Formats: sequence, C-alpha cells, structure tokens
Amino acid sequence: MKVLKPAILLLALVIVSCNANKKAADESASKTVEMEKINKEMIEKGFQMGTIVAGKDAKDCPYAIQVGDSESAYYLDPINLDESFKKADEKIWFTFRGLRLMNRCEKASPVEIIDIQRRSE
Repeated sequence: MKVLKPAILLLALVIVSCNANKKAADESASKTVEMEKINKEMIEKGFQMGTIVAGKDAKDCPYAIQVGDSESAYYLDPINLDESFKKADEKIWFTFRGLRLMNRCEKASPVEIIDIQRRSE
C-alpha cells in the first residue's frame, strides 16, 4: 500500500504534465496558423514585410527599411517615415512608391511610404 500511493501520484503528475505540454503546443500551432493567415491577407492587399534598420555610420541613411532576409535583402530609404516608426528592428508592413530622386545614402533607394503598420511576430 505504501508503494501504491506514490506510484499513483507519480502517474497522475506525468499525465497532467503531458496534457500541459500538449496544450502549449496546440496554442503555439494556433498562433502560427493565425500569423500565416494575417501574412497572406496583408500580401494580398499589396503590403510588403520589412524591418526598420538604423544607420550605423555617416554614409548610411538615418533609418532604412530592410526588405527580405539578410542574404537577399535590399534597402529602401523612406523620405516620410513617421517618428513613431523610427525604432531599430521594428517589424512593419508597408506599401510604397518609388521616387526618382538622387539617393541620399549609398545602400538604399528613396521611396515614399503610402501606408505603414506594425507587424506582430
């Protein structure tokens, strides 16, 4: 009888912990599906994913938008970026219009932001 009570208690703890892990995994999968749905909707509306990047030296733009991952990334120089978005590593959705201006910095092309929204991840 002394061995039976701890064994039952241990079995109950294992079952409860397995259910907690399953619940966390289900919530994570649900969030992933929701994010994919939002991403698809935004892309269909014409938005692009980007990340605000702060310039590190004098040749760089004060703030640029990195589009794409680090290997195939290109940079845009938003001439009308709102102050509330001037934060390094800010994830955004945006639409833009290319401008026929001389580049203000070496690595980014000047653009006008038409619409911009924060992206949650």
